[in-house]
Amino acid sequence: MKKKTQKKKTRKYIFVVGGVMSGVGKGITASSIGKILQFAGYEVSAVKIDPYVNVDAGTMNPTEHGETFVLEDGYETDQDMGNYERFLNRSLTRDSYMTTGSIYQTVINRERSLGYGGKTVSVVPHVPLAVIDQIQRSADKEDAEITVVEIGGTVGEYENILFLEAARMMKRQSPQDVAFVLVSYLPVPGTLGEMKTKPTQQAVRTLQESGIFPDIIVGRSPGIMDDRRRGKIATSSMLHDEDIISAPNLSSIYDLPEHFVSENLDQKLLRKLSLKSRSNQKGIKNRQAWNRFVNKTKKSQGEVSIAIVGKYFGTGDFVLSDAYVSVIEALKFSGAELGVSVKIDWLQAQDFEGTEKKKNLKRLHNYGGVIVPGGFGSSGIDGKLAVIEYVRMNKIPFLGICLGMQMASVEFARNVLKLKGAHTTEVNPDTDHPVIDILSEQKEKLKQGDYGGSMRLGSYTANLKPGSLARKVYKKAAISERHRHRYELNTIGNEYQKMFEEKGFHVSGTSPDGVLTEIVELDQKLHPFFVGVQFHPELQARPLDPHPLFTGLIKAAKNKK
Repeated sequence: MKKKTQKKKTRKYIFVVGGVMSGVGKGITASSIGKILQFAGYEVSAVKIDPYVNVDAGTMNPTEHGETFVLEDGYETDQDMGNYERFLNRSLTRDSYMTTGSIYQTVINRERSLGYGGKTVSVVPHVPLAVIDQIQRSADKEDAEITVVEIGGTVGEYENILFLEAARMMKRQSPQDVAFVLVSYLPVPGTLGEMKTKPTQQAVRTLQESGIFPDIIVGRSPGIMDDRRRGKIATSSMLHDEDIISAPNLSSIYDLPEHFVSENLDQKLLRKLSLKSRSNQKGIKNRQAWNRFVNKTKKSQGEVSIAIVGKYFGTGDFVLSDAYVSVIEALKFSGAELGVSVKIDWLQAQDFEGTEKKKNLKRLHNYGGVIVPGGFGSSGIDGKLAVIEYVRMNKIPFLGICLGMQMASVEFARNVLKLKGAHTTEVNPDTDHPVIDILSEQKEKLKQGDYGGSMRLGSYTANLKPGSLARKVYKKAAISERHRHRYELNTIGNEYQKMFEEKGFHVSGTSPDGVLTEIVELDQKLHPFFVGVQFHPELQARPLDPHPLFTGLIKAAKNKK
């Protein structure tokens, strides 16, 4: 008998594109669309397309592009991937992220290996076909029934036209399986006080020139869109009024999924894709869990203030919190879990240097806890060291992440162990006391100028020391966390280890082979909560699964007198 061939699953795709201007919440809109489709009982995944030529997001300055989000498999991506993971409550892979650079690299590598069989390789169709191939590969890998694909930038830009062409080709090949959502901005000029639709109408026409007709238009605006504006946009877009969705500013981004449900966006998208809503238990439980989280954020009892002392906040006359967005969100999730509101202040590390140093350090008493997050390079290092010494001496709860953990080690070596000039070789290669040194496998990479995607990246396991604060916080003996670094605490197996331990600075988490330091902490007899971690715990914090380290910090902050 012939074996029955298994029928290939039908995959559905929703492309989310932007109009008028960037920065209006296209990524949050895409994440929320994914969430409400989960509520409807579907398996949902996401793909982010960035139009820049960088192969990944790892080499870009945070003040220019915001946070680099590292996936479980080590791929360095745009911060929107963090939104997808947090909203969808799932870990994504490198197939869910692409850039112009990575796609061109794929096409060129394939041509070099005769993957095109000697044909002339053209920008069209071969580049869009490579885009389509990765989108479909991601959907298969995640086994997603619906994949939400966000195309970065705005319509009309030269940079993303090849990605729009890929989307158009997919729609042409299978019209019932592809839908388009345009997220556009509706300004309310202060001199007029009236919501204007003309920019969005122009964005629709520009998108139509690419051969793409939106199925849904989401109008981002300061307030709710009225029926008159809906009608105007619908008339000029060849859509029904009900296909125009109002997305006003809300008190929290996590309110957006329920707002979209109130606008029936889930049902409208399912109809566009020839699908029906499922009343299955998985979808119902997903929605109930999400709403429980949202309700917790609105019913806080008390407030805890946390200072994040970073080096990437300043950008001209503005403050760029996007550089540490995952840290900020992680604090919110743990605060909700504990029933407290977390007030976050962003402090520039450089403000704790120079003549204003002493005055600014005293301000730290106003906070329940202090976080020194990751970073690279020498700027702001002295400020971070001053902050860490102050919170250690004054028993202010502290969490150091990556560079923050390394500077905590340097500060202790200098001021407690009296190792004069102790430093990281990243800043001072000639230090007499290289408390922080480069990982051995990284030395040759840097000599060759191999900076892109070459750090210690992705998830690694760590074992936790019995009786340690880390073990108590995690409530487990082994953990898996995401990394992004080249330098490491230089204690295990050398003369520094005994010196640190004797003074109460303990290595409480190591790699399974005991070679690499993952977590350090001060003895609780010396400090109520002083923890430094080499990894980035914020990358795994989720609304429905807060991270224990941030929860531990906030608990300690609540108890601070």
